[in-house]
Amino acid sequence: MPQHMCDNGEVSTAIDSLPPPPRLAPQLVRTPAELHAALVGRIAAQHSSTVGLVPTMGYLHGGHAQLMRRARAENALLVVSIFVNPLQFGPGEDYASYPRDLEADMVLCRQEGVDIVFAPSVEAMYPRGFASRVTVAGVSDTLDGLARPGHFMGVATVVLKLFNLVQPTCAYFGEKDWQQLSVLRRMVADLSVPVKVVGVPTVRVAEGAAAGLALSSRNSYLSEAQRIRAAVLSRTLRAVQRAYAQGETTIARLLEAGQAVLASESELQLDYLSIVDEFMQPINQLDPAQITPDTPRLLIAARLFGVRLIDNMPLVPAPQVVHDSQTT
Repeated sequence: MPQHMCDNGEVSTAIDSLPPPPRLAPQLVRTPAELHAALVGRIAAQHSSTVGLVPTMGYLHGGHAQLMRRARAENALLVVSIFVNPLQFGPGEDYASYPRDLEADMVLCRQEGVDIVFAPSVEAMYPRGFASRVTVAGVSDTLDGLARPGHFMGVATVVLKLFNLVQPTCAYFGEKDWQQLSVLRRMVADLSVPVKVVGVPTVRVAEGAAAGLALSSRNSYLSEAQRIRAAVLSRTLRAVQRAYAQGETTIARLLEAGQAVLASESELQLDYLSIVDEFMQPINQLDPAQITPDTPRLLIAARLFGVRLIDNMPLVPAPQVVHDSQTT
């Protein structure tokens, strides 16, 4: 197998300085058989040695575009999947109402130089008799694993199937869904899946009253005024980071710094605010020797105006990717 281009940090740091990708229309395929034929044809025609995959549920925004740019820079062939996966939605969640706009998604994919868009139906992904599920214990048992039973089983199942269908060299996921990223990395390691899972920094609103808000397809449920108030999640995480930078090391007091910010938003219903280790387990005491650029990690989930939002940051601040739109 060729070396993963996504192992080379020098490639990713220069993404924004690369020349624009080709603007040819992506090839849209709807079934696993069509996907296989498209991959075989493109790999043969382009002599492609590396394939990048960006799995999405569609309704694409600037965060997805950043994933595509990273994948485009690091691979000869770029595949984007668009599939609202019913297995990762629980009873009473927003599967039926989840925003969908394939036409707009195809426009963005073309702008970012995507080669193949795989947009299957539920029946194509889960034909009659489909009975398999993938469970990743440990990292999926806390936080969102408790709040959304079965969610990560659905995520792991669909992603492993996509890996088998596409057989990518590298797959790209946003760090905004940190627990999901941890689950998928664990799955790939445990099952010896020959795919490099690449986490890409969260894209945030750059300026204005909603500055700091993490981009999410679910932000479309919120009005402009509500998105401004939703930025309280990122402010909460920044407050914890500041408290740590100022010398606070007690977990309870660090969380209190965040909770003081949350108290300013009367409409917010907190699911959790937690500091976790690399295994997604809440920690009770900080060990300076174990602090890395990624962990411990601050995670938050809350409902605001009926919309469930998540966010996360490392305890030690790192540069964040920003976007100049407040509407995505």
